[in-house]
Amino acid sequence: MISADVFTQSDFSARFEWGYEGVEYVGNASDIVVIVDVLSFTTCVDVVVGRGGVVFPYRFKDDTAQSFAMENNAIVAGKRGEPISHSPATLRAIPLHTRIVLPSPNGSTCTVLAKRGGGTVIAACLRNASAVARYINRHGGSVTMIASGERWPNGALRPAIEDMIAAGSILDQLTSHHLSPEAKTAVASYRMAKNALLPTLAQSGSGQELISKGYVEDVHVAAAYDSSECVPILGEQMGYTAC
Repeated sequence: MISADVFTQSDFSARFEWGYEGVEYVGNASDIVVIVDVLSFTTCVDVVVGRGGVVFPYRFKDDTAQSFAMENNAIVAGKRGEPISHSPATLRAIPLHTRIVLPSPNGSTCTVLAKRGGGTVIAACLRNASAVARYINRHGGSVTMIASGERWPNGALRPAIEDMIAAGSILDQLTSHHLSPEAKTAVASYRMAKNALLPTLAQSGSGQELISKGYVEDVHVAAAYDSSECVPILGEQMGYTAC
């Protein structure tokens, strides 16, 4: 059996991996872990935190999520179509300083797992890519970009290209870091798509899923590159707030 140590990218200060296992084997050995879930968890985080709010990630949407929300004076996000939901387009109209519990099997779960590693955890998307890159360049240390991806019906990871592209856009700006081959591949994906971000997202599997359900505006909001200066940092109380 091959040791998992060969997959840690530990010879490099900037790394890239996917999903839960990427957090466990690569991210949790880094000073900074950046969670990327463009459609739509981390885009929602950027929108809410940019309005002075707080986002509490939670792994499951069940009765415990409601209890967790009550403990934190927050509201559990509902389905798209509800006033507070996983729709970043809808969240642009919420009151300032709203506190939201945002359950997600992808970005939220990766956040919860990353918190266990003890490093700084950041939520990133295309909207705040350059702001996050500047934060990382200022603070230094090792960094792992985690593309959260999506899930197939059987629960297996479905890599989502929008997450790799957004991660690559940040890695491309880390001028003082030594990028792993995995990180360089993410950069290449961003450079391929950077002049056509909206069409690329709209034509991707994740984008097509949202558009087919009537949520094309969510794709437009997610593709608004560098429209935000917000850097959401996960705090001790498990809430993302602006740094």
